[in-house]
Amino acid sequence: MSSYWSPLVHSLNPYIPGEQPKVDGLIKLNTNENPYPPAPGVAQLLQRPETAERLRLYPDPNSQSLKDAIADYHQLTPDQVFTGNGSDDVLAMAFMGLLKHSRPIMFPDITYSFYPVYCQLFGIEYQQIPLGDDFSLTLDDYSADNGGIIFANPNAPTGLALTLEQLEPLLQRNTGSVVVVDEAYVDFGAESAVALIDRFPNLLVVQTLSKSRSLAGMRLGFAAGQAHLIEALNRVKNSFNPYPIDRIAEAAGRIAIQDEAYFSSCCQKIMSTRQATSDALIELGFEVLPSKTNFLFARPPVGLEAAQLSERLRQDKVLIRYFNRPRIDGYLRISIGTDADMAVMLNFVRGYLSGPSAD
Repeated sequence: MSSYWSPLVHSLNPYIPGEQPKVDGLIKLNTNENPYPPAPGVAQLLQRPETAERLRLYPDPNSQSLKDAIADYHQLTPDQVFTGNGSDDVLAMAFMGLLKHSRPIMFPDITYSFYPVYCQLFGIEYQQIPLGDDFSLTLDDYSADNGGIIFANPNAPTGLALTLEQLEPLLQRNTGSVVVVDEAYVDFGAESAVALIDRFPNLLVVQTLSKSRSLAGMRLGFAAGQAHLIEALNRVKNSFNPYPIDRIAEAAGRIAIQDEAYFSSCCQKIMSTRQATSDALIELGFEVLPSKTNFLFARPPVGLEAAQLSERLRQDKVLIRYFNRPRIDGYLRISIGTDADMAVMLNFVRGYLSGPSAD
């Protein structure tokens, strides 16, 4: 009964995640999951008897072994790393601990749709800055006085990425508030701002192990920044849940971070499949944005509407993501699966375009 709800709950418009149906034979290209399994050591971890036995004990509240592995990989110190249950959990700590001020925060009008949800939940005023007509993000537009800036790089759902050369002037100019760079997809060809952390005390970089390291089912994410920013996140986390990551997730995350060869191999395979899929879609008449992610953002050719194509593929057990939102309702987001997955999707699309009902 909604009469028991608080006024805040009545006002919320929750984030809507990608569909996770339970259908045999389904090809899921709608939630940006990695088509390959985690590092082999993760499977070995889950098969060890001692893994289950240790679940009777609380986990390390600091997730120290995972922090050490992340710090070593990124050439940071452990006090420059914060860990959480997925990057969404880490972002929530950042919104509460670093972005809740008297001035509005700023983020793009087309980006990860969790940002306005967190603003609603935590009572943060915000201003959305329009992307360009080509969906480009121009950081010169973020010059107003603000309580913080957050954007995804590469952006979602467009897949476009900024270079560090484009990012640095913003960090040099916007010294009065925190700049959060959400790098959920950075490992698929973009440049990570982690390299700038030691130079900019207002920079927080957030990443996830869900995409490039195939641990979406574990929910692991982390933030990197100078120690004073990480302390703020820890204060928020320890105010309501001092044990955010379980023992198995911490161990699996450490293994995934340390197996650099497997990680690199998976990313390279996905980027190769992405390029081949993009080329094939362009040949079919699609407009495809240049992606630095594990998905493509594409507009179907004339005669095949985005919503129509999404529904037809769904009927053929291939899921892609359609956003019924202004400016992007003519586009589709297509996650990169295996070569075989993408071949099935492309064959269906070719059939639709050549069939009698294509128009």
